[in-house]
Amino acid sequence: MLRSVRLLLIVLLVLAGGAQAFQWQSHSHESHQEANQASHSVANSSGTIALADLPNEARATLRDIKQGGPFEFDRDGVVFGNFEKVLPKQARGYYHEYTVKTPGVRSRGARRIISGAVGEYYYTADHYQTFNRIRE
Repeated sequence: MLRSVRLLLIVLLVLAGGAQAFQWQSHSHESHQEANQASHSVANSSGTIALADLPNEARATLRDIKQGGPFEFDRDGVVFGNFEKVLPKQARGYYHEYTVKTPGVRSRGARRIISGAVGEYYYTADHYQTFNRIRE
């Protein structure tokens, strides 16, 4: 039964992807460029968020970062490459990433805090698409 459900989900995802590809091809080149530019500017936006407005799990992660751990996930503390180029450009090794638990999710989820070498912190709830600098 579980195998059938998984197979059905895979088929639905493939069909949905095909529908999106068809829809994308039906748009004019100009409208695609405009949409791409708009989404790129949204993805590169970086606002701020007050410490009090962070989810409880993010505040706990920030506390752990400042205390030097311990951390639950093996990848916590690894270098964040800033490949999306959303955060200010810095030398490799300047940024490090930490997992913010997501209730009900067994994996690392999408939420992270990125720390900078001079003590700035950024929160992302959408796996590096947008960031908000944490105001303490």
